[in-house]
Parts: sequence; structure tokens; C-alpha cells
Amino acid sequence: MRKSAVRRPPLADFLPMTLRFYRKLSYAMVPLAPALIRSRLKQGKEDPERVSERRGLSLGTRPHGPLVWIHGASVGEVLAAAGLIERLRALNLRILLTSGTVTSATIVAKRFPPDVIHQYVPYDSPRYVARFLDHWRPSLALFIESDLWPNLILSAASRRLPMVVINGRMSPRSFPRWQRARNTISALLGQFDICLAQSETDAERFAALGARNVIATGNLKLDVAAPPADPVKLEKLMAMTRGRPVIVAASTHPGEEEILIETHRRLAGFFPGLLSVIVPRHPDRGNAVAGLVAASGLRFAQRSREELPAANTDIYVADTMGELGLFYRLAGIVFMGGSLVEHGGQNPIEAVKLGAAIVHGPHVFNFGDVYEALDRSGGAREAYGHEALLKQLGQLLADPAARDAVAASGARVVDQLGGALEKTLAALEPYLLQLRIEMGAANA
Repeated sequence: MRKSAVRRPPLADFLPMTLRFYRKLSYAMVPLAPALIRSRLKQGKEDPERVSERRGLSLGTRPHGPLVWIHGASVGEVLAAAGLIERLRALNLRILLTSGTVTSATIVAKRFPPDVIHQYVPYDSPRYVARFLDHWRPSLALFIESDLWPNLILSAASRRLPMVVINGRMSPRSFPRWQRARNTISALLGQFDICLAQSETDAERFAALGARNVIATGNLKLDVAAPPADPVKLEKLMAMTRGRPVIVAASTHPGEEEILIETHRRLAGFFPGLLSVIVPRHPDRGNAVAGLVAASGLRFAQRSREELPAANTDIYVADTMGELGLFYRLAGIVFMGGSLVEHGGQNPIEAVKLGAAIVHGPHVFNFGDVYEALDRSGGAREAYGHEALLKQLGQLLADPAARDAVAASGARVVDQLGGALEKTLAALEPYLLQLRIEMGAANA
């Protein structure tokens, strides 16, 4: 399928000055790419064995037949596509999955079948993007949420590649910024045949910014299966913590760990043997978090050092990648990080699916609709500050029946909000039908 369902005008007919300038600047910046790559390598933000992919080069071979290209910024977006990828593979379609972070590449290697091809998305230079598209020649492009790189989109459009935004999200922070540059975002969104948004609010924002054929299909993250856990590792952790009250603080950010450490100190006076597991959003912050615990005088163990929590461990710093499924199964109470600071909150859905009672701070705009539904039904509890966090966690520790009720309500909400995968597939059906026709013709 080489042409989209909507006829696009030639790029030169609509490109605003901002994008013309961006394209010229990104051409001019190519000589600086080696310095950028060296800097990112030093920071651990690039894979030294795969940096060529950032320049649009690949050692991989394009598979025969239709190829569906799915792009997401990082871990959350990639995992949101897991169910969709499974269904597309069931149609015998080959998948090219791109992302921009080392952590997402690690997750893909752990969680996805080996026939899903992962590539780092090229830097957004016309030269690098052209290499990437010329090599892979995708048949359909699905962009997850709102990771919209101008040259990537414009170059794909110039090749008449059908493009769809899936699980589209336009945050309260991004929307007013894009409103001030409406001509620019409209020129980019106008290249997509369809925009499938997470919510009616997101749909309204995308439409206001110039997207066409906008449909609210729901949040794909609600349909993703609960994360796995190594049964041997889980049994070891269960054996080391059996009989102890446990709280997991998941995906925490700077400024939250200090509050959680002090919260643990105060709760431990009422709940002997309490163990708090802190899982920093970025595992490379593990040493910094451990330093905070050490400075507080509390006893800790650190997972990246292959330590297990001992009987006298107060706080377990779980600074490894891809093990949240393990810790969600360990505790009945989960504090979702990124919500006491103005980050916007992390995804609570996986924890809910594994039976946790959720506590969160006030800053949850990244998943506003989900948290609103959870709070309204009693499927989560909001804590506006340190004292409120102490109160909410203390109540759930003291009252197992209340904890179970919160978890059960949360599970019902997530189940009711599901269905985005089927709606997404229904919207994509015309494209998938064309791919199946092409596949049949190729095999004839």
C-alpha cells in the first residue's frame, strides 16, 4: 500500500516558515552529529554497538512483504503497543519497532518476540531519515502518542507513506505550547490520515491543532497484559519478606525519595518490620537514592549489587531495569511516583492489574483520565502532601479489608476502561486489509 487514504498536497505548497527553517538547520547540523553521539555515549544514552542506527544506517535486512513500522519515544509508549503488535503478528505482518532510548531497547529485547525488529529512530536530519526510510521501505507507519519529529514525518509524507497517530495524547503542558505554534503543528498533523486519541479531551486538542479524522479510541495501556516476573526471583523475594508489611514506591523521581524515606521512618514506629521498596524511574539513580537512605540512618539493600532485603532491612532500593512486575507482586500497596513532584505521574495500570491498592500524589496529568476514574470509584487514594501520604499509607497498612476494597475497585475501573485495542484495530482495518491483499499477491 503505497498511497494514503487522504491525498496530501506537495510539501512545498504548505510548509510554514518554521519548518522550512528547521529543515535547513537540521541539514546544517549534520557535521555536529559525531560530537553529539560522543556526548550521549558518555552519558550512557546511546548503545555503542548501535550508534550507526542514529544516522539511519542498519545492518538488518528488510523482510519480504508488507512491513508495519511502529514508533514510540521510550518504554511506556513501546509497551503500550504490545497488544497491538501481538495482533498484527497474528495476521502474519512483520513489525519494525523504533524508539529513542537505551532502556526501551532493553525492554524490547526482554518482552517482545525475536521477529519484532527493533531499531533506534534516526536523528531528525533529512539525510539520516532518508537512509532509514530507503532501507526499510515501510508499508504503514503508526506513531504512538505524540513523538512527532518533523523531518521523519515530512520525509515519510513525501514517499506517500500512510501514517496514523495511535494512542494519541496531547498533555495539558504541550497543548498551549503547540497552540502558540499552530501553523507548525497543523502542517505536521495534517500529514496523518487518522489520529486515534486516548480520550475525548485528547481528541479535541488534536482537532484544535489541525489533525484530521480524529477518533477517541481509548488508552492502549489499559489493554496491556500485566508485566511478567521471573518465578525463581519472586520466590526468593517472597521468602525474604514473608510476614512483613511491604510498600512499593514505583517509578520515583528526584524530590520524592526524601519524602518516602521520612514516611517510612514514621510508619515503622507503628508497623514493626515494615519494608519499603523504592524503584527509581531511572535505575542509574540507584546509588543516589541509596545515599539518601544511608544519610537518614536507615538500613538498606541495593538490588543492582545483587543484594536481597535482610530481616533488618528498612528500605530496598530496586535499581534494576524491567522488574516492576516482580515488585508489584510483592506488595499489596503501591505508591505511584512522579506524582508528588510536577512530573505528571506514572502509569498505575500495571500495578492495578496485579492487585495493588494505589496511592498517588496530586500531579497526575499524564494519566489524568485514568486517575480521575480510579479516585472517583475508590480505586486509588490521593495524597496531597507528606502528611496525607503518611495517613493514606498508614490506613491501608492497618486495614487489610480497606486495602482489598481499593484494589478491587481499581481492577473494575481498569476493566471498564479497556477496549482501546479493538477500537484501534477497527480504525486500522482498511489499511490492514490492503496489506493482506498485497501479502496475498506477493505470495501468489
